[in-house]
Amino acid sequence: MTKGLSLFAKRRRRNRTALRARAGTRPRLSVHRSGKHIYAQVIDDAAGTTVASASSLEKDVRGTSGANIDAATSVGKRVAEAAKAAGVTQVVFDRGGFLYHGRVKALADAAREAGLEF
Repeated sequence: MTKGLSLFAKRRRRNRTALRARAGTRPRLSVHRSGKHIYAQVIDDAAGTTVASASSLEKDVRGTSGANIDAATSVGKRVAEAAKAAGVTQVVFDRGGFLYHGRVKALADAAREAGLEF
């Protein structure tokens, strides 16, 4: 039996603690990646609401694979457009316990190109 948290849970806790110190009043762009899909949402922690969201399960992207960099780029663009439509331009990036590499990095870069600042 293992004691304590897994390495993933430790990374997630360390990352969230650091970004709470930096965030101030900015909402966070939270990313979750599974084996088949990728999800992103802009969360306003002060109000406890989700401002915008996008995933590779949406109808326009559903026919293609959600587990590649192209899908992550598409989700990044969509979440940035939805956030800008809701009036959010600055966010803090919450990668959770996922490493900033591959699909997570592609999503972040696409969101930056689409106009989100973080």
